[in-house]
Amino acid sequence: MERNLTLVALFAALIAALALIPKFSLGFGVPITAQSLGIMLCGTVLGAKRGALAVLLFLLLVALGLPLLAGGNGGLGAFMLPSSGFLIGFPVAAFVTGLIVEKWYGPSLTLVAAVASVIGGIVVLYIFGIIGLSIALDKSLLESAALVTVFIPGDLIKAVLAGFITSGLAKARPASVLSRS
Repeated sequence: MERNLTLVALFAALIAALALIPKFSLGFGVPITAQSLGIMLCGTVLGAKRGALAVLLFLLLVALGLPLLAGGNGGLGAFMLPSSGFLIGFPVAAFVTGLIVEKWYGPSLTLVAAVASVIGGIVVLYIFGIIGLSIALDKSLLESAALVTVFIPGDLIKAVLAGFITSGLAKARPASVLSRS
């Protein structure tokens, strides 16, 4: 129990630390950040439940006003921005990513974690992000989907990185990849 709490807190801190990489804001109000890599790693390393809990802890800290989002944003107002759909989708994305890694024992953990990151950390997350963007900008779902295509190359790189990081961690410290225990 204590180990789980520590890891949940550690991964919430990882997501926050990934906000320190300078953001690049796009004209429609959604920044390009490294935080989605943290969401993917929450799922691939911690598994579905613990990964989602880590993200929920992170979002609670943001809601309480800590400036943990890219650009130093925080507070309840962060959930009213065009990027709010992505924030709401973070825990679901981590959960789906973790669930895939827990259930699919494919040819290699690198491949499984990368594919899980694409499905959970990109496809699922984009569903929430596109809906939130559509509502915030009063655009159609198709128009909003077109806006987020700029994120796809970077997020694919993050998914591959999540695969390699998870696999490397499993080789170095097998017990630390809870999605496989």
